[in-house]
Amino acid sequence: MKAWIQRVSRASVTIDGECVAEIGRGYLVLLGVTHSDTEAEADKIAARIPVLRLFSDADGQMNLSLEDVGGSVIVVSQFTLYADTAHGRRPGFSAAARPEKANPLYERVVAQLRGRLGEGRVGTGRFGADMQVELVNDGPVSVELRADAAG
Repeated sequence: MKAWIQRVSRASVTIDGECVAEIGRGYLVLLGVTHSDTEAEADKIAARIPVLRLFSDADGQMNLSLEDVGGSVIVVSQFTLYADTAHGRRPGFSAAARPEKANPLYERVVAQLRGRLGEGRVGTGRFGADMQVELVNDGPVSVELRADAAG
């Protein structure tokens, strides 16, 4: 499992012309699930996101977490994080988990974030939907968080 985390000053997700999630300061998290991922890995990612220190303190150092700044998060399922671009011009996606495996793990991460941060501070896209994701990347700051390195 991997998460591509972008520090944002604002972000939103729109589906069929309807805004389904919108935040101010926080993280936009693109979450990818692969075949071997487990609930334990989902738990590690969910525990790490709120405490990852990507916000600047008074000295300009990235020492503050999402929890420290009272930020919000939008989590969007993103199977293309597991794209294989090693050959040809069309990426392969065989490393991405099928929806019946990926969706429950995605929902687990979202539920744990809501339990920790509160329902109102965690928005989502819609699994499998065609979404328009808008964001203003603050910094820019973008990092990859992998479950195998999230311990």
